[in-house]
Amino acid sequence: MNWRHFEWVSFDCYGTLIDWESGILGYVRPLLHAKGCDVSDSRILSLYSELEPREQAGEYRKYREILAAVMRGFAQELRVQFSAPELNGLADSIAGWEPFPDTIQGLRELKSRYRLAILSNIDDDVFALTAKHLQVPFDLVVTAQQVRSYKPSPRNFEVLLDRIGNGKDKLLHAAESLYHDIAPARELGIATVWVNRRQGRKSAASRLADVKPDAEVADIAGLAQILSVHASG
Repeated sequence: MNWRHFEWVSFDCYGTLIDWESGILGYVRPLLHAKGCDVSDSRILSLYSELEPREQAGEYRKYREILAAVMRGFAQELRVQFSAPELNGLADSIAGWEPFPDTIQGLRELKSRYRLAILSNIDDDVFALTAKHLQVPFDLVVTAQQVRSYKPSPRNFEVLLDRIGNGKDKLLHAAESLYHDIAPARELGIATVWVNRRQGRKSAASRLADVKPDAEVADIAGLAQILSVHASG
């Protein structure tokens, strides 16, 4: 992989830049506890990794509707009942989800050399709330709402490439999810970096997939360091 060719770096947002597992657990765990249902964090995350892709695989619905359906899945699997506000509350909680500690500084370093893009399974209005936390302006934002499909659909990546307009050899895609991002990007010939937030944990909110990225880093700071070394080397 020729690192010097890249002009754009695109990111998945939730799970890669934003600590979505803390956000998910911060909403779901106390809600279940209030219902008398005590399950482990690993069980919650494993269930989420099954429920969300299942809901996204059908006809397109806004992400708020997907998350309400995920909450209904939790209720069914764990035999609890949620009110309408409780079903919608997970989506509402996204406004408070925070970046990982390494995210903002890493993005700032990358922004000094590259154009940055977001490719996210999210609604436009929800990402607008998240963007305030990221503090770094993005040159391009492509959401599932704009494309009307969810990753791992190749259509999301094709729209990203079309809007960039410079050819796939100019793009590096960085993401935590092997299933949603690395696998479809690789199939389209897009260079990929796996931001491995799992660090050996068996349970996570995203599915694993049998795919080999072009490179692996632990966080966005690590990605910025690798690109800085190759750019100056």
